[in-house]
Amino acid sequence: MARHSSILAVAFFVFASLISNVFAARSAGCGKTATITSGRQYTAQVNGKQRQYIVKLPDRYDSNTAHKLIFTWHQLGGSAQKIVQGEDPNRGGALPYYGLNALSNNTAIFVVPQGLNNGWANSGGEDVTFFDQMVRTIEADLCVETSLRFSTGFSYGGAMSYALACARPKEIRAVAVISGSLLSGCSGGNDPVAYYGQHGTSDSVLNVSGGRSLRDKFVKNNGCRAVSPEPQPNGANSVKTVYQGCKEGYPVTWVIHRGDHNPSQTDSGSSTPFAPRNTWEFFSQFSASS
Repeated sequence: MARHSSILAVAFFVFASLISNVFAARSAGCGKTATITSGRQYTAQVNGKQRQYIVKLPDRYDSNTAHKLIFTWHQLGGSAQKIVQGEDPNRGGALPYYGLNALSNNTAIFVVPQGLNNGWANSGGEDVTFFDQMVRTIEADLCVETSLRFSTGFSYGGAMSYALACARPKEIRAVAVISGSLLSGCSGGNDPVAYYGQHGTSDSVLNVSGGRSLRDKFVKNNGCRAVSPEPQPNGANSVKTVYQGCKEGYPVTWVIHRGDHNPSQTDSGSSTPFAPRNTWEFFSQFSASS
């Protein structure tokens, strides 16, 4: 009887370990001594072109802890270095890492890619392939929870995040598209992905209609109920709409404001941009088992 109980205990332990591994999809880099260090520029070869990216590790990186992996894509004419350093929000710039590193409490690894010609034309899908290569390289070396990959960006960077939602729905848990439009393509685009979108009704660069169109694709893909009438800002304040009826695990949130093409828009009476907090809250609702 004791032997039978011992066999059952071992079997249960193995089963529990398998279940744990299924839900907690830790990368191959977990437990390894990292060779990738924070702040350095790394390279990848894509279609015969040398591409660059910067990695930001948590201040107290632990190779035995699986981290979120967050891609931050710059705007047209921007650069990876400007995302790392940040720009003056009062002049339409974005905070470092779109303000997310300051909120992450050492739970996330940030990847900051550099675009060809400072943009994300994604010709022939080459920027998506660039993403694939970065994921492989980083996760072979660093400890990542592979079910918690995220992507965000402003303007062209938002368009690139949208392109990933379309082309890599199984590899990206959620995206946050800030003032984006259909600039980097949408290969595929038929599967659900958790989606946060934000746009200004006075956007003079990429019309709000484009942002709404991107949103509506994932309202449909995620099985959410459409909202009517179209959400509008509340005077000088943004309005957040959380769509209802979405497939479990695939929420859609939309934030509309009255501002122009600006990643650091604030509400009336506030000096704090609302995109970072909204984005971090959206990403943080997901756990390794969700």
